[in-house]
Amino acid sequence: MATPLGVRLVRKVSSTRLFAKVAPHVVPALDRGVHRLTRGRVLLSARLLPGVILTSTGARTGRPRRTPLACMPVEDGRSWILVGSNFGRPGHPAWTHNLLAHPEASVSWKGRDIPVTARLLTGEERAVAWRALLAFWPPYAVYQARVEREIRLFRITRNPG
Repeated sequence: MATPLGVRLVRKVSSTRLFAKVAPHVVPALDRGVHRLTRGRVLLSARLLPGVILTSTGARTGRPRRTPLACMPVEDGRSWILVGSNFGRPGHPAWTHNLLAHPEASVSWKGRDIPVTARLLTGEERAVAWRALLAFWPPYAVYQARVEREIRLFRITRNPG
């Protein structure tokens, strides 16, 4: 099946340096606002890619930090892959530091808060996830090509219970 024109256009735009410069300031703020106004039912960026609101514990502050993120659902929604692309900017995003320091977190997924545990992917497991992510959203390859760091990938899994 052919990729719709709108999706192809968004992929092209999201691969630009201008998008990488502007999006980190605009997209999360819009997502948080709409998510709050709709009581968790709507996440604007999820119109293009599946998305969650990650609530992690600040690595330095210990305070809750809410971050809207695109994700790749796996295992029929029992887990998700999160990509620390930072829109192809040099540093790792803050939320990745938070998950490394405090892997217990929660996600708002389709209006439900779900407790999760995060795990940084490495080695072959990361390579397999990366290939799946590139098939899912090709602009990630552009983001990786722009930076010297290896983009962090996390698998977040629902906690039992």
